[in-house]
Amino acid sequence: MTLNLDPNISDPDGFYDELLAAHQPLTKDESDAFNARLILILANHIGDRAVLTEALKAARKA
Repeated sequence: MTLNLDPNISDPDGFYDELLAAHQPLTKDESDAFNARLILILANHIGDRAVLTEALKAARKA
């Protein structure tokens, strides 16, 4: 598996709205903790260490 950086989310605007809404009632610290939990949940779902390493590198470049 390789990292897919092409658009791949159905209804990306709806997902973005949902993501923002999930942060709405949170403080900065709670929001940071939420992001960390979300990242770890999604990383676990991906599971492939090589893909996760590619994602870390891609995020650093952005």
